[in-house]
Amino acid sequence: MTEKIKILYHTDKIDKLEYIDGKSDWIDLRAAENVVMKQFEFKLIDLGISVQLPEGYEMIIAPRSSTFKNFGLIQTNSIGIVDESYCGRDDVIKMPALAMRDTEIRVNDRICQFRILKHQPTIEFEEVEDLERKSRGGFGSTGKQ
Repeated sequence: MTEKIKILYHTDKIDKLEYIDGKSDWIDLRAAENVVMKQFEFKLIDLGISVQLPEGYEMIIAPRSSTFKNFGLIQTNSIGIVDESYCGRDDVIKMPALAMRDTEIRVNDRICQFRILKHQPTIEFEEVEDLERKSRGGFGSTGKQ
């Protein structure tokens, strides 16, 4: 079943949201404003949209793999979570960004991406004395290559 998500564009200067066929099911988000940032400056970068998610869904926002290389930006909350309650006209999606070098972002530059997921199901935790499966070797055990 295809879910419908209502989207309000606050500008006509950015491309409409779309899948990049054959590459990913993540969807790119674009800067809706020109931004000039100095090294170590923080800014909420306007992404030009508001969304109304269906009940029981959330939007996960993460930087694109090229965001740091191209713009020197780190998304300060690592990933962003937008739930279905953030759904009004004034609930504009933004990227909280920290510039690690002087940088310039132009309107319509792709700076982050998102996907829509169902909320995690209710989970019951069962305390045990041991786990039955074989250990993989701990944190960092797969090596560098």
